[in-house]
Amino acid sequence: MRTSIALLGLAAAMGGPAAAQPAYPGWQAGAVIDITAASRELGLGQRPRGLALGHSELAVTGPVGDLLEAQGTLSVHSEDKRVEAEVEEAWLQTRALPAGLQVRAGRFSSQLGYLNEQHSHSDDFVERPLLYRAFLGGHYFDDGVRVNWTAPTDLYLRLGAEWFAGTRLVQEAASPSRRGVVVLSARTGGDLGSSQSWQAGLSYLHNPREAAVEEHEEEEEGEEHDHAHGAAFSGRRMWVGELAWKWAPEGNNARQQFRVAYEIARVSGLNRFATRADRHLAQYLSVVWRFAPTWEAGVRHDLLRTRTPHEDQFEDGRLRETALMLAWKPSHAQTLRVQYTHQRSRAGFDEATRAVQLQYILSFGAHAAHSF
Repeated sequence: MRTSIALLGLAAAMGGPAAAQPAYPGWQAGAVIDITAASRELGLGQRPRGLALGHSELAVTGPVGDLLEAQGTLSVHSEDKRVEAEVEEAWLQTRALPAGLQVRAGRFSSQLGYLNEQHSHSDDFVERPLLYRAFLGGHYFDDGVRVNWTAPTDLYLRLGAEWFAGTRLVQEAASPSRRGVVVLSARTGGDLGSSQSWQAGLSYLHNPREAAVEEHEEEEEGEEHDHAHGAAFSGRRMWVGELAWKWAPEGNNARQQFRVAYEIARVSGLNRFATRADRHLAQYLSVVWRFAPTWEAGVRHDLLRTRTPHEDQFEDGRLRETALMLAWKPSHAQTLRVQYTHQRSRAGFDEATRAVQLQYILSFGAHAAHSF
């Protein structure tokens, strides 16, 4: 936290001279308001029952001299009937390194998986897939350093390496002295004619922090426990594969577009007692159709299989989730979305339920361009 605030202060201190450079735009600010109303809170859900403030943001971004750029994002949301705020992003990034290299330092979102680096207000559904809610706390960001290399080829190819402090992923560890998360990622993609495009990626996360089991025991005894920001199910190693495909007539997605996304993740090394058979698995498939310039409909199906550790004992968990979504987008800055979600548990998820959620998103000012 102190590192992030210091980086923001440094960027602000240097922002004046940078803004005077005519070659680059000056500093810009933006805001996103996310409001939801839900009939129930879903199992592993992050949207409470009733009216609540979702993942809202205040962000500033701009140049720091000719060689660097910076961004700071303050997120605001409802939790346990309170409104909470935290620094979600506070980073400096190079903009002119040779040989396709780029370095970022500070607090930022990991490039792990397809959705994690994207801000949630650009998602197609009210809740993120079970994969993210179970394994990454919905959205994994941390303090660290990133190095990316983009190949000088027609086919897009990006390789990345990240190091994070790791305490935001596993907040209560069995061995607190062990810390540090490493993420390696590769992503490629391209066009298929003028109407189609695709992207594929593979990510690996190494996490030495073993989650303490006392949290689960306290919850079973009925003690009050706040919502955790970290992973509900974690392990030493996590693999994530991603594939996305988009189609629009002649590449004009303003009138019509078809989007398909699939991700699969495996988490192993759950604790010191785990065998190779003790692992978590999750996958989802989402399909979204923009059938008119201001209307979209979508469906997503999620599968989650877990082995919850209790010292040297492991309990099975099985959860399925199907979400149906209809969204009206009268402008680029507004989204009104209604979603029906049905959860089915075969074991371990007694909180599985059905819910209707209504979401309204309103954006002001500048914000980062949406990813593929």
